[in-house]
Amino acid sequence: MRRKRTTALVALAAVGTLAAGCASLPSTSDPHVLRPYSPQASAAPVITPEAGREADLLLRDFYTASAIPSSDYEAARAFMTTQASAAWDPTEETLVVDRIGVNTLPGGTPSRRSFSVHGNVVGVLGPGGAFRPERGSYEATIEMEMVGGEWRISSLPAGVVLERTELRNQYQPFNIYFFDAQGQELVTDRRWLFTRRETLPSALISLIMEGPTERLLPAVPNTLPAEVSYIGYENGTYKFTGFGGVREDERAQFAAQVVWTLASAGISGPFALEADGAPLLADAETLTTDDFVELSPLIQAAGASKLYTLTDGSISLIDGGEKQPLADELGTAGNVITAEITANGNWVAVLDNADVNAPTVLRAGTLGGEGRDLITAITFTRPSFESRSAAVWTVADGTRILRSVRSAATGEVTTEEIVAEMPDGVRGNISVLRLSRSGARVVMVVDGHLYTGIVERRAPGERAVVNVVEYATELGGSVVAADWQPDGSLIVGTSSSVSPVLRVEQDGSSVTTLSVGNISAPVVAVAASPNMLYVTDANALLQLPSTGSDNPLWREVPGLEGVRAMPIVAK
Repeated sequence: MRRKRTTALVALAAVGTLAAGCASLPSTSDPHVLRPYSPQASAAPVITPEAGREADLLLRDFYTASAIPSSDYEAARAFMTTQASAAWDPTEETLVVDRIGVNTLPGGTPSRRSFSVHGNVVGVLGPGGAFRPERGSYEATIEMEMVGGEWRISSLPAGVVLERTELRNQYQPFNIYFFDAQGQELVTDRRWLFTRRETLPSALISLIMEGPTERLLPAVPNTLPAEVSYIGYENGTYKFTGFGGVREDERAQFAAQVVWTLASAGISGPFALEADGAPLLADAETLTTDDFVELSPLIQAAGASKLYTLTDGSISLIDGGEKQPLADELGTAGNVITAEITANGNWVAVLDNADVNAPTVLRAGTLGGEGRDLITAITFTRPSFESRSAAVWTVADGTRILRSVRSAATGEVTTEEIVAEMPDGVRGNISVLRLSRSGARVVMVVDGHLYTGIVERRAPGERAVVNVVEYATELGGSVVAADWQPDGSLIVGTSSSVSPVLRVEQDGSSVTTLSVGNISAPVVAVAASPNMLYVTDANALLQLPSTGSDNPLWREVPGLEGVRAMPIVAK
């Protein structure tokens, strides 16, 4: 069931800013929506064995109770004999299955029965509530016996097994924030928590103290000194110790982590943070998100992104329902195959060559200015910008992941190959590669399968794609397009008429089919702004509001009615 990791490989890349005239790309990490937080007396439901319950039904109740970890799984232990409860170890990994099947095994007696419990594994809930997609089969034998006239579990394997519906019912995903290796971006580490509501803030802070998940660690190294600890919430103040040797800038980074983690969970500020008996930050008794607005992992919904489209080799800006062709080479040359444009006007494009025997060209520049050729190849995937540094990634000829960057010292653009440590046996053609806004994650489509990986900074200028995991395996080889949404999830286009567009959560914990209305598969391009989703299907470029729409139909983009175009959302 587990995937083996490949041997680490090192790939060199240069440091700097891409192409003459290209500025750094201002960006924030995977954004999320703030929601209100309402403390409650208790979030834990009460589940106890029902008197006279049949053995198979009691066993199903046990699995429902197993979703409640409170008091060392006290609710689940109530369904066991005294001996079984003492022997059961629930601290093994928690398996998440699609559903739990229960079948009676032959040979039972009026006082003893055996059951086969089985299901398809969809993931594992690891330490700290980190979800990891897995695929495999689960099967176990459960022994039950009569105790005082009631059925109780007398023997069961270690660990906890949850149905996916119970994970959603009893747990909630929250966003823990950590800084990237350069200390510039807040990167989301998504966790699933079951907790009494009044303890949620302390639970979130405790996860910050424990550091990022193992999978994300290569992109967000944990630099918090070992002696730093959280000692609790008292009189409206979150209290810490061990900060005596921590620099002021490191204190500010830690404060930003705490403030944005609590705020994204809907916990209202201002927040009082105290270290070793004094304010964590000098002259700041309380802190709010306004104190760290430049690090905001949120994106405003209104007017945050411009929509460009690529049609017949030319790029246009869509503004107010009107199509406005760009005045520079992107809008006039007529040989653009694919492109990426940033919010501040940097662009990189793949250009066709007039000579059919010549390779295509990767070219970069700024809107309204001149571009310069970077590299050539037979084919390129759509390029993707790194955060801030404006380095560009693309895949040449389906197999070589390339990173192009301009040296700040010499002005020369260098391109180096990045090695991706793919799962064993994955050697296919990479048709899509897209970096997340923070640059900490990458999504790839390999022979129609969806993969995500972590971008590791091994040294200045060095990158590698590690900890690659396949998501949404149920889609088979039908994936055609994928990109990151502003909230950190993925929008995915497929060749399936049943599920042409899907939302895949950042941790791979769920796959949701979006509205099928008015879409004709295949969906060959996807994009997302904070308030709109865009897809290119077999007929046209369509859009759908990302939230709050009562109309489930995808509609043609105003100004592009009847036009099949590729969407480019400036980020």
